Amino acid sequence: MINNKFYRICTAIILLLLIVYLGDKVNFIFSPLTSLIHIIIIPLLIAGFFYYLLRPLVDYMERHKMKRALSVLIIYVVIALIMAGFSVLVWPSLREQLLNFVENAPVLVTSLSDQLAEFERSGFLSKYIPEDSDLFSRFSDFLSQGIAQVTDYVSGLFSVVSNLVIILATFPIMLYYMLKEGSKFGTNLTLLLPRRYRKDGEETVHEIDEALSSYIVGRVIVNVALGILMYIGFLFLGLPYALLLTAVSIVLNFIPYVGALLAAIPVVIVGFIESPSMAIWSLVIIVIAQQIQDNLISPYVYGKQLDIHPLTTVILLLVGADLGNILGMIIVIPLYMIIKIIVRKIHYRIVEDKTEL
Repeated sequence: MINNKFYRICTAIILLLLIVYLGDKVNFIFSPLTSLIHIIIIPLLIAGFFYYLLRPLVDYMERHKMKRALSVLIIYVVIALIMAGFSVLVWPSLREQLLNFVENAPVLVTSLSDQLAEFERSGFLSKYIPEDSDLFSRFSDFLSQGIAQVTDYVSGLFSVVSNLVIILATFPIMLYYMLKEGSKFGTNLTLLLPRRYRKDGEETVHEIDEALSSYIVGRVIVNVALGILMYIGFLFLGLPYALLLTAVSIVLNFIPYVGALLAAIPVVIVGFIESPSMAIWSLVIIVIAQQIQDNLISPYVYGKQLDIHPLTTVILLLVGADLGNILGMIIVIPLYMIIKIIVRKIHYRIVEDKTEL
């Protein structure tokens, strides 16, 4: 029996490798499908993100005897009004700060080098760092290269007009049908399963839906609250590019654990360019805002913490960063949650079937 089982496993592995090899040889057949996936993946992710944000509101309106399609249209009108207000009140300042950052990047690099040189001459760290050490010059070169790369990346965003048009044209349509008929999607998906597994499929889809909903909605609430606290502190401190740095921090804080550290780096660098004391006070504001988030906001938002070990989270973030940079780091945790729920349900079903036999 052992030999027979070993033979079946080896045969399955060989067949799987053969399928992968043959699939690579006929890649031209799958290239149109791959291109289609690349085109729709970003709009689909954005639509899914807003679906979980807006679905509770649509469900609430439906419970009050309003048709679901009409509820979605009303929400779209409200969002359009909010976007109009954003374009008038917030976007001009954010756009100006973004353009100023890109244009003044060389000046920022020079100012950073001057501040590091002045800090080195002050002798504050002379007792800890040898006199012949070139630590500050290396650090300055590293930060200069980082600022240059960020500037090039931001500049490249303005050139992706075609992709932006595709996203803006497709994701509202996807979102409309997801909000209008999203509750039917899971039911229709389970119809593809054999009849004996449909109940398990419905439970799995429901569990995935609940996990994604609580994760996404909770993250948005917590990160927006954190961003408001940081922005108030940055304005009080007089930190340059306060709105731009806050927007970047909100996005980066969607990354668990390391997101807070990544968000603090550009804030401290910009503060240090002004003066070392401003860098310290900027860090103090970030720490205070993080403590308020962790101890006052998060416990009321999250019903329960994610059941993911910190080491597993770090490994997932490394994999996500290698596969998809910041976007990969953001979506890797929800993707892991989905796979974990499916694998756990399959394992439970296999064990249950063996017990029945």
